[in-house]
Parts: sequence; structure tokens; C-alpha cells
Amino acid sequence: MKITTWNVNGLRAVFGKNAWEPVRAESSDVFCLQEIKTRPEQLTPDQHQQFDRFQVHWNPAQRPGYSGVVTLLRESPLAVEMGLGVSEFDAEGRVICTRHPGFLLYNIYFPNGQRGQDRVDFKLGFYAKLLDICDRLHASGEKIILCGDFNTAHNEIDLANPKGNEKTSGFLPEERLWLDYYLQHGFVDAYRKLYPDRVQYTWWTYITNARMRNVGWRLDFFMVSEDLMPRVKDVVVHDQIMGSDHCPVSIFID
Repeated sequence: MKITTWNVNGLRAVFGKNAWEPVRAESSDVFCLQEIKTRPEQLTPDQHQQFDRFQVHWNPAQRPGYSGVVTLLRESPLAVEMGLGVSEFDAEGRVICTRHPGFLLYNIYFPNGQRGQDRVDFKLGFYAKLLDICDRLHASGEKIILCGDFNTAHNEIDLANPKGNEKTSGFLPEERLWLDYYLQHGFVDAYRKLYPDRVQYTWWTYITNARMRNVGWRLDFFMVSEDLMPRVKDVVVHDQIMGSDHCPVSIFID
């Protein structure tokens, strides 16, 4: 099974750049898209046609042109659930959970904390609520895959300029600590487990030719339950695929 996650930074913009086709050509069984910034009724018939071979589950934000996630599946999931059950988080359209044989898949767009301390606090509260849910699921024997834009680079290897970003949201000590908590609570960063020393990024700012110079951050992860990790065969960062300030990332599961 192949699952691909991609922060598209505007789904209609991706369609306008004809950037969806090379991603669709990856022939994934599931696509988890974040920061779609649109609602289904805002797409044209031709744009909807781009998803014609998929079952599509939308969770857009209440605020127009903001946030939102969509999950595309070639086969019907066993169940679908939206959000975390907390109105302040769910209004922003950040989570879709689909059940598959043997695991739960969470498509997540974690909050960005760069608009001020209140958004950092919001982000940390989101991390805490999700981990509480995952703890209960793990305790009941569930296996989980969390994928999406985590909006935090975990360690110095995960961004090009760690010293210069120590006080920047996305690399704050309190944000990075929450990723430590996830690893302490039964999760594995699948890419870093397979490639402990590889330097590869998934996001580059649009300014300063950062992508051309490969001055980036690794923000897009697959966090996998420890007892599911033996089924993970590879994680691939598609850093050659353009169309967004993020690139897609795929996981291959036996």
C-alpha cells in the first residue's frame, strides 16, 4: 500500500499550475492533502474531474481560503471521522481519520505558530489533544499512522539553518519537545528511522530562491505506531515535484 501526503498550499493554485498530474502519476492508494484553502463547491467540474477515480473526503475550514484537508482513496475506507472533537481546532478543518484494515490513518494539517504566541499556544494545545487521543487508541490496541504537515522541524538535521531559527516558530524548543513526546508515546518517525543521517527537506520558503539553493525544512512526516513499523518498507521524499512550497512524501507499507 502506498500513501502520499502533500501540503498543496492551495488546491486551486495546484490545478492552475497543472501540478496535480505528476503527483497523481505516483499512483498512490491514498493521497492526504493539506492546506487546500478551498471548499468542494468552489471547484469547477473540470477540477473535480481530476479526482474522478478516487473516493473523496473533504474537511475544509469554516474560514474561506484557509487551511483545510482532503483525503483521496482508491478503495473505500472502513470508516471516516472528521476532526478531534474540539470546536476551536475543528473549525479550522485540520484532521480526517480513515480506518483501513490493520490501522487508522490520520491526515493532519498541524497549526502554524508564526503569527504570534497565541498561535504557538494553539499549536501546542493541538499537539496535546491529538496525543491524548492516540494514547487512548494505542491503549485499546489500535495501530496508527499520522501523516501531514507537522509544522515543526524536529532536530537540527531537519533544517538548513538551525542556529538562525532557534527563536522561530517551527523550531522552538517547546514545539520540538512535543515531537519527542510522540516518540515516547509509541510512535516512530518512519523516515528518520529508515534514514537516520540523510539530509532531505520537504518545505522551502518562496523567497530568496530557497528551493533552488535547497535551504529548507523537513516538516512533512509519517509518524507510525511502533508495532506497525515492521510493515514499513520505505519512505520517499519527492523533492523533484513542484507546485507548492512543500513537496509530497510517500510511505510504502507491506
